[in-house]
Amino acid sequence: MSDLVLFNKPYNVLSQFSDTDPSAKASQTLASFIDLPNFYPAGRLDKDSEGLLLLTNNGQLQHRIANPIMKMPKSYWVQVEGEIDQAALDKLKSGVELKDGISKPATATKINDPTIWPRVPPVRDRKNIPTSWLNLTIREGRNRQVRRMTAAVGFPTLRLVRHQIGEWQLQDLLPGEYQILKV
Repeated sequence: MSDLVLFNKPYNVLSQFSDTDPSAKASQTLASFIDLPNFYPAGRLDKDSEGLLLLTNNGQLQHRIANPIMKMPKSYWVQVEGEIDQAALDKLKSGVELKDGISKPATATKINDPTIWPRVPPVRDRKNIPTSWLNLTIREGRNRQVRRMTAAVGFPTLRLVRHQIGEWQLQDLLPGEYQILKV
């Protein structure tokens, strides 16, 4: 048996235990929230993204979760600028042309605003430009892929919250909270 940590990574936190860029403004890291020796992230989540990050003390489990060859699905709630339409959703579902090649087909559905915590700082609010939410599931993990995909179909991402990786879900964890599971 191995331990798996389900962590709700807050916005503006690095997905690592130390800030390795001394030239940049100091960033908050996982060490501010998790004090468990020998645990390491299984994958990554950008500093400006929120939500589920898995950590484990088992190298084989870490590899199974993080390795793109395993094609573990990752699901996100994505707030985009504008009212996303069916044509954009269909493009996401069939694969989108990105600078590093066409993305694999995704599962994309327009959803109502998810019931989640307010972001700190809040997403910019433009009274004359609506926003909408979608649930997007991908099976690859290119750098900033979800943001690039929504931008490629004309709907820039404003907020990105990962809520599921494989069978593991964020559930009711609040930002900065974690839960330890035996797997």
